[in-house]
Amino acid sequence: MKLLSREITIKAQKQYPLANDLEHQDVVAKFFDPQGSWVWYLMNQDPDDPDYLWGIVKGFETEIGSFSLSELQGYRGRLGLGIERDLYFKPMNAKELYERLLAGKHI
Repeated sequence: MKLLSREITIKAQKQYPLANDLEHQDVVAKFFDPQGSWVWYLMNQDPDDPDYLWGIVKGFETEIGSFSLSELQGYRGRLGLGIERDLYFKPMNAKELYERLLAGKHI
């Protein structure tokens, strides 16, 4: 599956100057491991280094930080499945999403 559409890339790169400002940007995509519990919520992407993504990661803990597009694309789990993009995810404010995740709500 193609993780980033042209529309998602444009939105993510437009928000890149906002860095980790959760209040003023949206989460534009959600990626998940269909064999596990890890989820990556994309906020922005470096236009000069498209492999560099920034967002919220829900793994062992809920954290804000960078992750690699190439690592997401190259990952294969124990059943051979890769990371998927949630096609039904609707963009939402990053601060609101982060607070909901910290409260234990599933998004």
